[in-house]
Amino acid sequence: MMLMTQLNRECLLHLFSFLDKDGRRSLSLTCRGLREVFLDPSLWPLLCFHAPCEIQRDNYVLGPALRYLSICWHSSRVKVCNIEDWAKTPFQKDICRKHEPIVSTFLARVCERCPNLLSLTLSGCGHIEDQDVVLLLQSCLRLRALQLENCARITDSVLHAAVTQGRSLTTVRVDFCRNVTRDGLRAIREGLPGVRLSAERSAGMIPDSRPQEKPQQRRALRKVLLFS
Repeated sequence: MMLMTQLNRECLLHLFSFLDKDGRRSLSLTCRGLREVFLDPSLWPLLCFHAPCEIQRDNYVLGPALRYLSICWHSSRVKVCNIEDWAKTPFQKDICRKHEPIVSTFLARVCERCPNLLSLTLSGCGHIEDQDVVLLLQSCLRLRALQLENCARITDSVLHAAVTQGRSLTTVRVDFCRNVTRDGLRAIREGLPGVRLSAERSAGMIPDSRPQEKPQQRRALRKVLLFS
């Protein structure tokens, strides 16, 4: 009976491709030969994560073979992440503090190691900022699809960067991104007329803004200061 380790590398890579990330890692711990197969970048053209905590597991490899990356987080915590920072309670801030930098740090690693990325999908990543996506556009010049959904901190800056940096883009999606405006969408339509653009609800949502004091409250405060 042939042992698994007696199979050639091509067969082992094919067998590994049927396993999920955890299964691949578990198998790789059985011997040095299978660990080498696990670490082969060609095994990892696609990475999908369903929560930020999954990114911190040692069960995948980032490399130049990565073509498709998806981080889609659907949880009640996403609602907390999308609350404006100034409006969060101390408890909510504590919840966010535990995972706030995870996706941004990971995207920085992608910029360094994955220049051939073709598609990026981020959904529910409420803590990523413009600079995270702009840096990726500058680093992954072959990117064809940029799909952002419910990413509260993303603004028109990403759309302007897509026009100047995203020469390979064919799809841009910014659904439910409340700080994207009509001006930003217009920039994409004019600068990249051939791109398929989706912006469901984005330009019609209320953008972030710290509420201003009411005029009568300001007048009352001035009187207090004047006569105190």
